[in-house]
Amino acid sequence: MAPQDRERLILDNALRFFAEHGLSGETRELARRLGVTQSLIYRYFPSKDVLIDRVYEKWLVEYWNPRWPSWITDRRQSLENRLLAFYRDYARMQHNYEWVRLFAYSGMDGLPYHARFVARNRALLFPLIAQELRYDHDMPSFDEIPLTEFEHEQIWAMHATLFHLGQRHWLFGLSGPTDVDGVMATRVRSFVTAGPPQIAAHLAALRAKRLASG
Repeated sequence: MAPQDRERLILDNALRFFAEHGLSGETRELARRLGVTQSLIYRYFPSKDVLIDRVYEKWLVEYWNPRWPSWITDRRQSLENRLLAFYRDYARMQHNYEWVRLFAYSGMDGLPYHARFVARNRALLFPLIAQELRYDHDMPSFDEIPLTEFEHEQIWAMHATLFHLGQRHWLFGLSGPTDVDGVMATRVRSFVTAGPPQIAAHLAALRAKRLASG
């Protein structure tokens, strides 16, 4: 097997292995599963910490679609349809055993990868969703009133539904809906209908407070 293919094989299997056993899983057991020696693993990955870091780098890249921002901002479609398309694909990529469990283990073991993933959502996706909702309902631009914590939390309430469903199933072994896309469609429709008046009132209150203090 070519070295790059061997490295990829070890990495692919390590991702599944650590999702199953947690980050305390031993490389000796991973080697046994692969049918290779432990020393062979360390030939490609000098330490277990290096292997775990590479697993998470793979996790960060492969469970993310760089086209999502452009989908959210494509004004040729309604915002509801854009969000529905985004969450269908988001669920396809992240509503699975490996993603959910590795996210959880990063947090429980005090590693930074789950926080990096959340930060990417907050930087690259949430502002676009808020921006498009404001645009659709003639609310102030970010130049006038920057994105607020209130708006972030409104988006989190929608976004976290998918995360919660994954936790129920792959962390706690609890039953959940079979139609995940249907659940997210309901959350999206609630956001695009109930969200605008709440956010508009919030922004109006901020504007009035600034005028009063000015």
